[in-house]
Amino acid sequence: MGDGFVFIEIVIFAMIAAFLVYRLRSVLGRRTGEEQQRPNPFTARAGQPDNVIPLPNRDRPRPDDAVVSDEPLSLAGSLDQIKAADGSFDEKHFLDGAKAAFQMIVESFARGDSATLRPLLADDVFASFDRVIRDRQSRGETDDTRVERVREAEVVEARLDQGRYAVVTVRLVSDQINVLRGRDGAVIEGDPNAVVEANDVWTFARDIQSRSPNWALSEIRAIH
Repeated sequence: MGDGFVFIEIVIFAMIAAFLVYRLRSVLGRRTGEEQQRPNPFTARAGQPDNVIPLPNRDRPRPDDAVVSDEPLSLAGSLDQIKAADGSFDEKHFLDGAKAAFQMIVESFARGDSATLRPLLADDVFASFDRVIRDRQSRGETDDTRVERVREAEVVEARLDQGRYAVVTVRLVSDQINVLRGRDGAVIEGDPNAVVEANDVWTFARDIQSRSPNWALSEIRAIH
């Protein structure tokens, strides 16, 4: 998390709704404003993608081109390797999906909508998000965060792990309004009239040997 979630054009993440499953093809926190005293799921580091997407092996043979070399690859080379292993991967569509997913996840987190977040996030990331949501609710606080637009989305890292896990990292620059309110509605943090720039790096992973097109958000880094 206008650009709106280009999920009208991209198939992604089953289980949200049949409509979204059909439309979203590639998906990818943000900072909550709850730094220091409060745990922040958007700066938590999740485990390696092969540990967070235990999708079944459908016994689909791995293409010869997907064999991982010992030599380090350039970004372009890594993307080509993913494309060779997964013919459905398209960088532009992936970035459209990343921007859409960003807005969806950020705003679902703000609403405390764990049901929507669950299929979009790797296990460790979801656990962090859900913990902060429950902690916020226990204090009677409300997060009024809105993503005005995602201005930039750029693939900065990519790799194919173990010949089957496509891992793509995207830098996202967005304009947001971040406001945290207390039980009485008073503003605790943020300014409802101020649009702020957020810079984040999100990593998504998918098992290309699965028939599922789903990508899961597996790691988040905030750039300060």
